[in-house]
Amino acid sequence: MLARVVHGLKESTNTALRLTSLAAILTIALFITIAFLCAAAFISVLQTYGPVEACLTGAGIFLLIALVAAALYATLRNRARARAAEAAKSTLHTAFADPVVVATGIQVIRAVGIKKLLPILAVGGLALGLLANRGSHSSNEAPAE
Repeated sequence: MLARVVHGLKESTNTALRLTSLAAILTIALFITIAFLCAAAFISVLQTYGPVEACLTGAGIFLLIALVAAALYATLRNRARARAAEAAKSTLHTAFADPVVVATGIQVIRAVGIKKLLPILAVGGLALGLLANRGSHSSNEAPAE
């Protein structure tokens, strides 16, 4: 089970590094492209309408780019949060479905005894329920301002 976790961590780190490198290259190329397009638009508007209109056109272009980037960032952030929540649920389900974990639990019950474990399990279940409830409230509610 630990080998799976380590392999998954290595794979996700490798993927993140590749994506970050590609994003950096894309960002630099996009910046240069936008700079040339803005220069061309500025010169064209400057020759046709004048300097004030050319500056306002440049500001409008950069505002549009900023709005698109903000929308893209918000979308990607929400997807990442949803993926992380799904992965957490999947990991917990996988751990309880693992035969080694189930066999260990049965051995602990046999060694300690069910009558001694019931109060411990009740307190653990209560704590788990409270933590799960607290986590769902903090992620669903927006902070009060």
